[in-house]
Amino acid sequence: MQLYQVDAFTDQIFKGNPAGVCILSVDEIKDDILLQNIAAEMNLSETAFLSKKGKEYRLRWFTPET
Repeated sequence: MQLYQVDAFTDQIFKGNPAGVCILSVDEIKDDILLQNIAAEMNLSETAFLSKKGKEYRLRWFTPET
């Protein structure tokens, strides 16, 4: 698992909106409880979960509470 905190909507460090980005294996992205717990731990407005399968990507978003 790779986990990042990025500044969205800006090209300047410490500006914009902080968001979590988590790169997971295909199997991990199916576990809603794991994703919700990671988002709660990040405690940011949104955390994006990304996985790659072949040439396609799957993206899911969670907030700390939903």
